[in-house]
This record gives sequence, C-alpha cells and structure tokens, in this order.
Amino acid sequence: MSEPPAATRHAPLAPAVLDQIFRDARTRNAWDPKPLPESVLRELYDLMKWGPTLANSAPARFMFVTSDEGRQKLSAAAFDGNKAKILQAPVTVIVGQDLDFADHHPRLFPAAPGLLAGVKGTPAAEAIAAQNSSLQGAYLIVAARSLGLDAGPMAGFDKAAVDAAFFAGTRIKSNFIVSLGYGTDEHLYPRGPRLAFEEAVTIV
Repeated sequence: MSEPPAATRHAPLAPAVLDQIFRDARTRNAWDPKPLPESVLRELYDLMKWGPTLANSAPARFMFVTSDEGRQKLSAAAFDGNKAKILQAPVTVIVGQDLDFADHHPRLFPAAPGLLAGVKGTPAAEAIAAQNSSLQGAYLIVAARSLGLDAGPMAGFDKAAVDAAFFAGTRIKSNFIVSLGYGTDEHLYPRGPRLAFEEAVTIV
C-alpha cells in the first residue's frame, strides 16, 4: 500500500477508542435521568460541526429537548415504544433539516459562493437537505460517543406533529431523533449481527 504524503499522515486511533465509538457502543433504551449541562451540549456541537457536507451546506438544525415540557411534547408525538425513552433521557435531539439552507451557503462556502444559487425551493434542495442532515446526525452520534456519552437514535415518531410542535413558522423539517446521556443496561437488546465484508462490499 502506498504511503500518504507526510503532511496528511495521521496515526490510527487506539483500539480502545475505536471500541468506544464503534465496536462496543450500543443503542441505549434506558437512561440515567441526570441532566446534561449546556456546556456538554455546546462541546458536542462544536465537535460534530466539522463533519463534511455537500459544499459545506450544513443543512441540519438541532433542537436539544431538555425541559420536562419539551420531553412531554416530543413523547406525545412518538410511537408507543419510544415514549418512555424520551421521557427518561436527559436530552433528546431533534435532527432537523433546513430547506432554506442555501441562504447561508455564500458565507459557508466562500470558495464558490454562487455554487448553490437557484437551488432554494427546488426538489434538489430537499434532497440535499435530507441527505446531508442525515450525515450530520450520524456525526452527532459519533461525536457523542467520542465524548463518553451514549446515543439512542429513533425514527418512530409523527414527523408532522413534531414539526408543528417544535418548528412551526420555519422551513425546518424533522429528520430523526437521538436521545443522549448516560445509558443503562435496562431493556438492552442482545448485540445484533452485522453483514460480513463479502456480503456488503464490492471492490471494482
């Protein structure tokens, strides 16, 4: 295997770090309800924001639901199997997608500020927002695990109800939700298998 240029070469992360982020990490269904301070939420965002998106479009918007009132509203819009998780977790993040993300693009992509001109209000904008907010939600999960937190992503909720309750009057639409905090082993499913390399990968 050819060596990368010295200026871009990085040492692999330690196996224990990779275990924490990927191999040993679990989707949690029960939580220590102790609140997470705002400083932790800021640290989390300031880490995950560096993940790449198409032309640095960064369409994701994050609603950190921490209050009792907010958790009750979000739980009411969730499917039955997710209600208790939301009520117990100290934070559940609504990962939203701003359909008007292109308004910020000239500032975020000064190398080519007109690249996404004309995209706003088109099906292409919806596709870019959906794809890249999903990426950013995944970065959020990886960043949370990197900081020693647990994550419990969920798709089981009424998006229209969540949008009405949390994003009314905006062009932000919900994508998925992620509970965050320190998970417990209660209601933890056995570790699920994954596809083998030969089943999931093709090299051409």
